Amino acid sequence: MPIPTVSEKLAWLKPAAPTQFELECATKIRPGDYEIGVQITNDILDEAMDVFVRCCRSYFGVSGDSMVAMFTANGDLVNGSCGTYLHAIIQPIIIKYILRYYQENPGIREGDVWYTNDALYGGIHNPDQVALMPIFHQGRLIGWTSAAVHTTETGAIEPGGMPVSARSRFEEGLNLPPIKIGENYELRRDFLEMYSAYGMRAPAAFISDLRARCTTADRARVRVLGLVEKRGVEFVIGLFHKMVTSAEAGARQKLKALPDGKFRCVIFNDAVGWKHALVRIYMTVRKSGDRVVLDFNGTSPENLSSYNVHVQSAVGHFANFIYEYVFHDLPICSATFAPIDFVFPEGTVLSPSPTAATSCSVLTAIEVRSAAHNCFSKMMFSTRTLWSQVSASPGSQHTSQICSGHSQWNLPFSDVMSFCLNTMGQGGRATDDGMDAYGFSWCAFGRSPDSEQVESELPLTVILSQHWKDSSGPGRYRGGSGAVQQWMIHKSPAVVALCMGMGSKVPFAQPLFGGYASCSVPGISVRNADLLEKMEKGDSELGMDHRWMFEKGGIGGQWKYEFVSRQPDVYKEGDLLFGFSGGGPGYGDPLEREPEAVMEDLKKNVISDWVAHNVYKVAYDLDRRKVDTAGTERLRQMERQARLARGKPYEEFQEEWSKKSPPQEILQWYGTWPDAKPIAPIFRP
Repeated sequence: MPIPTVSEKLAWLKPAAPTQFELECATKIRPGDYEIGVQITNDILDEAMDVFVRCCRSYFGVSGDSMVAMFTANGDLVNGSCGTYLHAIIQPIIIKYILRYYQENPGIREGDVWYTNDALYGGIHNPDQVALMPIFHQGRLIGWTSAAVHTTETGAIEPGGMPVSARSRFEEGLNLPPIKIGENYELRRDFLEMYSAYGMRAPAAFISDLRARCTTADRARVRVLGLVEKRGVEFVIGLFHKMVTSAEAGARQKLKALPDGKFRCVIFNDAVGWKHALVRIYMTVRKSGDRVVLDFNGTSPENLSSYNVHVQSAVGHFANFIYEYVFHDLPICSATFAPIDFVFPEGTVLSPSPTAATSCSVLTAIEVRSAAHNCFSKMMFSTRTLWSQVSASPGSQHTSQICSGHSQWNLPFSDVMSFCLNTMGQGGRATDDGMDAYGFSWCAFGRSPDSEQVESELPLTVILSQHWKDSSGPGRYRGGSGAVQQWMIHKSPAVVALCMGMGSKVPFAQPLFGGYASCSVPGISVRNADLLEKMEKGDSELGMDHRWMFEKGGIGGQWKYEFVSRQPDVYKEGDLLFGFSGGGPGYGDPLEREPEAVMEDLKKNVISDWVAHNVYKVAYDLDRRKVDTAGTERLRQMERQARLARGKPYEEFQEEWSKKSPPQEILQWYGTWPDAKPIAPIFRP
């Protein structure tokens, strides 16, 4: 089996050497024509993304957590839509694999449709599936288009597409290496039948999303050929190459503006599967001139779970940060990674063996994004032009709630409740607060699905959707508020629900420059709840505020507070589930926050009086929300003195701290303490 090696994958992420014809075509692109051409590619991708969102059935697709992209003939990414960046940046691996191994058999021809979801061959994890189409003009291969989106079913040992308990790739359901699924612009029926067998829990969404990918890739292909007809094939080939070279030049210029040095960040995850377990991602960034090396030596070893990450997935999560905050004005292009190198020690959680399960890889790889955010923010802060774009990492701890069963229409379904993913809080910024419920750490452009649509398709009633009070990390500029949503099982006798997630103990998104972390995420459910009964009676004392429900106990039933990651279980009609999206961590010392800004937070109901008093140390009239300036200054000065009293010399702290260790029961997959070296080999079923 010609499985691509780690070195091949990392090499294929960088642009290939251009042909002489590409170089000649690029020299013919005139000033003005280039800028117009770039905008046309953006317009093509925007149109295709609109088609994609309208054609998808799963809530990830409906929410825009997807990507459309175009590539050169040799597989280099030219540009991508505003979507899930990590989908686009890794697809050159897939195309270059097809070009290397399938040129002769089965061949690459006009009208082909290629498909894959296997992380071993270049994907993110197997729910993330991509359709690709070659672009031919008069028999010449001139490019490729693709469309990718997460589909919430793979026929694995658990519903939802991300089997938490999978211990090897053989328990993950569909893992499809790059394969031709269509010829002459027609999908093969035998493949569709084989494919649909893996989606029997949610057949409508499963097949509809596949067709949506193919339709979207084809729409982008048709529009590129329209540009060829209007401007000529040499213009398009030259435009693609010039976009690649311009993107590389822009990336090098931006990196060169950052200070040279070594920057380090260590991020801890508190979950492996259903259990609390400590795993660390250790990132060292070495910056010199216009080049950057990201070294992951010191990362925890691979483990016997689905929380392992293949290298390109880690790179993709780094791309999510770099395109949002550093390369935001450059094309989403392979060439931006030309000056960036990666070091992934084999046998770590970021470079596991080929048989490793990786279906939940994103729950580990997001730490790469958070660590990069931390390191690059410190670099950017010391520049004259980029400091104002600095922010803390977005809140990434969350509830990944999966529901499966039969809907009120007696149709099988299996899907993720995307609200709690696409409403995370942005980290506090250098000049302002983070945005409340800004989006998805994996896709800044994602949006929460329409509640009425969820209720019309699934046996759920959305009781409340609110900002989650006190979820944001305090700071001079606070992090954005996360959100909370409550679902009641309705119009169905029972639903199977499970939950993935992390951050019940350790909120791994780190604050900046004295800010505080955002809160951890609980798992909350209520069995035999009397909410429906109270609603039917019109109970005048019934409140719809989430904190009222938690603190006042206004809803009867068997309340359960637990780890956010929960095994599949059956919930009956009337039972309640709560989902949470993490708030963003803070930026700067909370004692430097303007007292009037704290009053605004109280009015918005995103913080409590307790936080205003005990964290921000603001004195004010509780009824009128009027700040007592002298009292506030007195409280803050007292807190500064208390901090000094709590402090100790670094040498004393280091001696005491180095003797500490977490409980042994949560170090099972950490490696040796504290250096995270492998303890024993992994044997997978």
